[in-house]
Amino acid sequence: MANHASAIKRHNQSVKRNVRNRAARAALATQVKKARLEIAEKKASIHQGEVKNAVKLLARSASKGILRKKTAARRISRLMRRANASQ
Repeated sequence: MANHASAIKRHNQSVKRNVRNRAARAALATQVKKARLEIAEKKASIHQGEVKNAVKLLARSASKGILRKKTAARRISRLMRRANASQ
């Protein structure tokens, strides 16, 4: 365990950040799952609905550092490819 005050503070910060990021990643996974279900049901529209929300959340996660930018771009690309193919 940390012994110095600064090390204790740093640990507490990392714990808080971990909780916040974990919640954000869980919300992201749920939204992507909803979008994939919508695509599977052939109801996907890239301009509205779950696919649009998933893309928006992926982009926001990348800008906040929850996901790496290239990871988010790859996931968006794959999701959009599936959505366009299902139309």
